[in-house]
Amino acid sequence: MIYNGVGNLSSLILVRHGQSQWNLENRFTGWVDVPLSEKGINEAISAGKKLKDTNFDSIYVSHMYRAIQTLHYIILESNSDKTPIFHHEEKRIHNWEHYSGDPDKEIPVYQSVDLAERYYGNLQGLNKAETMDKYGKDQVHLWRRSYDIQPPGGESLKDTCDRTIPYFKEFILRDLKAGKTVLVTAHGNSLRSIMMHVENISKEDIPNVEIPTGIPIVYDFDENMNLLKKNLLQLVP
Repeated sequence: MIYNGVGNLSSLILVRHGQSQWNLENRFTGWVDVPLSEKGINEAISAGKKLKDTNFDSIYVSHMYRAIQTLHYIILESNSDKTPIFHHEEKRIHNWEHYSGDPDKEIPVYQSVDLAERYYGNLQGLNKAETMDKYGKDQVHLWRRSYDIQPPGGESLKDTCDRTIPYFKEFILRDLKAGKTVLVTAHGNSLRSIMMHVENISKEDIPNVEIPTGIPIVYDFDENMNLLKKNLLQLVP
């Protein structure tokens, strides 16, 4: 199945990066910038095949390599003849780009740290099973699956929401209100934050919402930004 959108109304497409090498090794990743595993690359390619005929008006991506790598494979599968142009947040890079773009020939890609994964602090790099053996299953579950409890030295899901949702409202929502089709390629917790806002999910329920790697999640909205439909595009071989 190829996604073609709903008329001229706006669409938001969320893609969690494919399996990373540390996902494979069952380690806390957070802000450690690890690449995709072989399975993750295949998941990204499969997502690209699902979206190959989708005409993106704008793209937003985390600054982290596994999200950029996933976007790379999605773009490679695209049938669009537009050139993706990356726009960076870092001041000097942004200023030196010095180019306004051509919407008829290019797709702007905005790269942001506000879309990065939840920062796991002192847990980063640790094996999850070994961490449960050390601190107890219940404690690790609280660190991973509560809304406002922080792991040692890290962010809670609430902290992640506090940076991701304002970014969504300021930039991504602006494009959706203009009737655009927007792709966001990011991480489990930053996308969970966006889903919480879009679907009005409670803080009690959102920590347990699972987001599969490499499977596009499509939201269609009417002109008043009422949610019309949600659709998961399953992987293709």
